[in-house]
Amino acid sequence: MTSIFVNIATTDLERAKAYYTALGCEVNPNFTDDNAACLVWSDEIYFMALTKEYFSTFNDKEFADPKTHAQVLLSISRDSRDDVDKTIEAGVANGGTAPGDPQDYGFMYSRDLIDPDGYGIQFLYMDPVAAEKGPEAYMAEQAQA
Repeated sequence: MTSIFVNIATTDLERAKAYYTALGCEVNPNFTDDNAACLVWSDEIYFMALTKEYFSTFNDKEFADPKTHAQVLLSISRDSRDDVDKTIEAGVANGGTAPGDPQDYGFMYSRDLIDPDGYGIQFLYMDPVAAEKGPEAYMAEQAQA
């Protein structure tokens, strides 16, 4: 099994834990202390929210402020368009921002969410048929229906 651990630096660990649990993550207490919190999205996807000081012990590079520098675009799927919207609403209600308009491609719906530290995540729903067959085949089927 392959798992993904995304390490993010935070200026406020308690705020990060509250924010991500509001989006549906669970905190794994076995890997959480005063320096870090393990935020569980699923059995394979985890965010490690690390204090900036602790984050810097894993890397010799200069810290790039996520509010001013793009580092990576993360996309996390949801089970429906409604789940995408609910996730965005929970994020905004807990200190995040939702820049831009929703992107609706017919087969895929996505929205962006920026956390209080400036990290961006795109939440998306893709129709399972489009995911299986590809967007062109899905759109061609929809045009014939």
